[in-house]
Amino acid sequence: MTELIAATVLLILVTDPFGNVPLAVAALRNVPRERRTRVVLRECLIAYVLLLAFLFGGRAFLALMQLSEASLSIAGGVILFLIALRMVFSHPEGVFGDAGGGEPFVVPLAIPAIAGPSALATVMLLASRHPASLATLVAALSIAMVVMLVVLLASDRVQRVIGERGVVAMERLMGLVLTALAVEMLLSGLRTFVAQLPR
Repeated sequence: MTELIAATVLLILVTDPFGNVPLAVAALRNVPRERRTRVVLRECLIAYVLLLAFLFGGRAFLALMQLSEASLSIAGGVILFLIALRMVFSHPEGVFGDAGGGEPFVVPLAIPAIAGPSALATVMLLASRHPASLATLVAALSIAMVVMLVVLLASDRVQRVIGERGVVAMERLMGLVLTALAVEMLLSGLRTFVAQLPR
C-alpha cells in the first residue's frame, strides 16, 4: 500500500495536473466546447498508452541501449530538476513550451505535457527498480492518469475558481516537492554509480 501511494504521488507530481491547467485552457481555446471532452480523453489515452509502453518495455529498452539503472536515475533526476525549476520559476512559454493554436493532437497535451521526458524516465526507472511490482505501478499510473483527466476536464472551472494566481501557486508548490524528489533521484543514481566503481 505504501509503495502504491509513493508511486502515485510521484507520478502525479511528474505529470503535474494543476500545472497543465493553463496549457490545457490555451490548447483548447480554439476547440468547440462540445468537442473538448473528447479531445482531452483522447490526449490522456495517448499519453497513458505511451507511459504503459515505457513501463513494460523500459527494461528491454535499457538493455538494448546498454544503459544502466544509475545512468537512467541520474538523467531522470537532471530532467526532473530542470522541469521543477521551470515550475518554481515561471517561464513565459510555460513548463513545456508554447501550446500553439488549433486542435491539439498528441502535441502539446499528450506529449510533452503529460507524457514528457521526465514522466517517461520516471516510469522506466520505477519499472527497473521494482520489476516484481508492475501491477502496483500500473495501478499507480492509472490513478495518476485519472487525476490528470479529471483536472484537465475541469480546467476552465479550476482556473475560474482558484484564479491564475492560485494555479501558479499550486504549480510552484508541486515544483518545490518535485525539486526534492529530483535531487533524491540524482543522489540515488550517484550512490549506485560510486558503489559500482572498482576498488
